[in-house]
Amino acid sequence: MCGILAVLGCSDDSQAKRVRVLELSRRLKHRGPDWSGIYQHGDCYLAHQRLAIIDPASGDQPLFNEDKAIVVTVNGEIYNHEELRKSLPHHKFRTGSDCDVIAHLYEEYGENFVDMLDGMFSFVLLDTRDNSFIVARDAIGITSLYIGWGLDGSIWISSELKGLHDDCEHFESFPPGHLYSSKEGGLKRWYNPIWFSEAIPSTPYDPLVLRRAFENAVIKRLMTDVPFGVLLSGGLDSSLVASITARYLSGTKAAKQWGAQLHSFCVGLEGSPDLKAGKEVADYLGTVHHEFHFSVQDGIDAIEEVIYHVETYDVTTIRASTPMFLMARKIKSLGVKMVISGEGSDEIFGGYLYFHKAPNKEEFHRETCRKIKALHKYDCLRANKSTSAWGLEARVPFLDKEFINVAMAIDPEWKMIKPEEGHMEKWVLRKAFDDEEHPYLPKHILYRQKEQFSDGVGYSWIDGLKAHAAMHVTNKMMLNAEHIYPQNTPTTKEAYYYRMIFERFFPQNSARLSVPGGASVACSTAKAVEWDASWSNNLDPSGRAALGVHLSAYDDQVPSVSTGMPQIIDNVPLKMEVSTPGVTIQS
Repeated sequence: MCGILAVLGCSDDSQAKRVRVLELSRRLKHRGPDWSGIYQHGDCYLAHQRLAIIDPASGDQPLFNEDKAIVVTVNGEIYNHEELRKSLPHHKFRTGSDCDVIAHLYEEYGENFVDMLDGMFSFVLLDTRDNSFIVARDAIGITSLYIGWGLDGSIWISSELKGLHDDCEHFESFPPGHLYSSKEGGLKRWYNPIWFSEAIPSTPYDPLVLRRAFENAVIKRLMTDVPFGVLLSGGLDSSLVASITARYLSGTKAAKQWGAQLHSFCVGLEGSPDLKAGKEVADYLGTVHHEFHFSVQDGIDAIEEVIYHVETYDVTTIRASTPMFLMARKIKSLGVKMVISGEGSDEIFGGYLYFHKAPNKEEFHRETCRKIKALHKYDCLRANKSTSAWGLEARVPFLDKEFINVAMAIDPEWKMIKPEEGHMEKWVLRKAFDDEEHPYLPKHILYRQKEQFSDGVGYSWIDGLKAHAAMHVTNKMMLNAEHIYPQNTPTTKEAYYYRMIFERFFPQNSARLSVPGGASVACSTAKAVEWDASWSNNLDPSGRAALGVHLSAYDDQVPSVSTGMPQIIDNVPLKMEVSTPGVTIQS
């Protein structure tokens, strides 16, 4: 990941303004510690903080077309850049960067080229010939992006809130799958897949078609000029990513450059569900496996830093971001710059445990659509920002555009959870990789029950967070919560604690409005809470709140939080695999 910042159409083109833009851009330096650049044309500024993954030697930004009339600052990876280059034979490329194609595609096709890009990206393109510009964000919102407006009529674009929140009168999340055109003066959706309408699909389930689509999604993400690895929690999604990577790595350019020995990484508390399963999968696949142990206190000590970087007060996101944030730091210290992760599968296949209560296939499918559309506010935001905090890039093959098209076209009757027929959550994905002759994973891993990341690192992690919050938030504070925080009023002491920290960093009303709210159980949308009447009394985002479903479910009520000192649990392991010849990684 990189960091981009653009100020477009401001009333000030002085040296002082340039210095201010540079100062704000440096707030994003954690995202791109390898190089920085700035371009000014009249009243427009484009700044960039680079994390070099493809063509580290010459791919510095901003990027230009042949005569430098088109200027681009980009955060992302374009996986089909080589095919796109071949389709532009009359263009001369200045670098080997995958993002170099964007300026040339604009020259060739105008604003209507974004859907040709296969990858994750946020970019600002300035056409200096008429001072027009376009801004675009990838289909699902894997890369983070915000848009803001200054009192002087300027438009601001930043990878993170911290790049613009002090200088804008209003700002908000830039919607995924959209393009902003200065010529048209507004946003328009460029990503319009069939599933977006939420119409119920009817394509029969073909396990081999689904398998091949996901294998292709993983393989294309092996494009790298730097050391990389896989995050491996031992759950279905990360294990499939690791298995496919291990199976196909040897034939790639990355293997020739860095070796075919895959490294995997995992994080968790001592005795956590993920640690045991992660090591078992790593042993099965033959990866070089690395566990990172952290204590509940380590996580609590990092909470403020996590909220500053992830820019949210959402409880689920903070719970899951903290172990990932700690793990990312360890991974980066080993010389690794890119990892492949398993986000998105639960949204596409209805993998969260509350999907057991879906009343019919129609409601099941609509909920998966709602979940995918909201990913940029939750899991994508977590995966992007908690890794980018340390200059580490996370790639997510389950959110490949083509794979989503295949998976979301399946008749949802096949995705429904039917214990009486032996169909557990994500059965269609499990079955697609259940190969007796050339197995991808051990059977009991392939059919392991879903653990949300914040649960899988160890149940004591969430319990410890609740106990810590209870020491800092009094009952009297909770009684006044709706007056102090009328927007997304916190209903638990844990939520109140996170909100206080968030508001200290980001006090503007626009900032608090950028965070989603609403009732949720086990990561459901507010709409799905209606599926089970008992859930309205047990609104906790942990998977254990799916009463009667999770094997380690809470009792009838969420346990009351002790106001005493939390018990500190040591050794939360972190595991992740990285292909890095010449880099010795200590477990």
